[in-house]
Amino acid sequence: MDRNPKVKTLKNLASYLEKKANLKQDVYDNTKKAFDLIKQEAMFLLKDIRGNMLNKKRVIPLEIIERTDFEFEIKFAGDILAFFMHTNAFMLPPYHPATQNRYAQENKENTFVGIINIFNFLADSFKYNRYNDVGFLIGRIYVNKDNHFYIDGRSEIQNIPIQFETQKISAKEMRNVLINCILSTIDFDLIAPPLEYYEAIPVKTFIDAIESYPIKTSKLVGFKVNSFQNK
Repeated sequence: MDRNPKVKTLKNLASYLEKKANLKQDVYDNTKKAFDLIKQEAMFLLKDIRGNMLNKKRVIPLEIIERTDFEFEIKFAGDILAFFMHTNAFMLPPYHPATQNRYAQENKENTFVGIINIFNFLADSFKYNRYNDVGFLIGRIYVNKDNHFYIDGRSEIQNIPIQFETQKISAKEMRNVLINCILSTIDFDLIAPPLEYYEAIPVKTFIDAIESYPIKTSKLVGFKVNSFQNK
């Protein structure tokens, strides 16, 4: 009894394997191109932001930090946006908003995507090696074989009007995503922890805190983000 009706002979098996591998390769190639385009647009955007700043005496940090072929960071003021591309292809679940359209439902291959994750960290967490600090995943960019894309995440990013069935990766679209990510991060301020959070503290922790700041810091101290919904 055949486990898969598509695979009845070795020829069919070879064809099926080749088709699936090619699909995933196309998704990977498009996602990598999108990732590189985002990095390029980030460089242009930071240059434009610098040129529009009025105070020339106080130099606000604005820079691109390239870690690997699949990860780079945008540092601006006290924040870091880290863009990390996953090297695998994924299939969007049937309940995902990007699949609720004719384009996705007519061809299952259209729902195979590459993922570019966007994280927000405090710049001081890296500067002072505060490895206990917490960052947040604020958004994800999905890219498919046709170069169509979709983004979800925090409300400021989620509100970008993107139609998965029609919208394609472009320099203009990626610049818009970058601007909204930066705006979202600027408005995502540090919230002072309640007194009870640090009310009782061991002597060693206090001494270590003075030496290396190991006390955990995040923009939402004591608050765990489980979902991007209802933000």
